[in-house]
Amino acid sequence: MSDAETLFERIIAGEIPSEKVYEDETTYAFRDIAPQARVHVLVVPKKRYRNLADLASADPQLLADVAAAAKKVAELEGIAETGYRVVFNTDRDAGQTVFHVHAHVLGGEQLGHFGR
Repeated sequence: MSDAETLFERIIAGEIPSEKVYEDETTYAFRDIAPQARVHVLVVPKKRYRNLADLASADPQLLADVAAAAKKVAELEGIAETGYRVVFNTDRDAGQTVFHVHAHVLGGEQLGHFGR
C-alpha cells in the first residue's frame, strides 16, 4: 500500500468536503457523490486497509464496527425496515476505485440483481 493519502483519508480529515451521515470512533459515513440508489452512503473505517480481505485478516473487530455503522446508517436513513444492501467492492475487477476499504449502503427503493 502506498504511503500517499487516499481520497477517503482526506475526507475523514475534513480536507475535502463531504455530507456526513454518521461518525463514531472508528468509522465515518458520508453520501456518495454519484449515488446508485436513492440512498447511497459510504461507510469507511478511519484506519486504512486496502480492501475487505485485508481488513478481515488484520482487524476483525474493525470489520464488525463497519458492519455496525452500516446498520446505524440504515436506521438513520429510514431504510432499516424496508431493506438495504451493503456492498464491498474488492479490487479493480469488482469496481473498487479508491483503495481504502469501504462499504456501500444502498436502499430506499427496489434494487436490481447483481452481476451483468
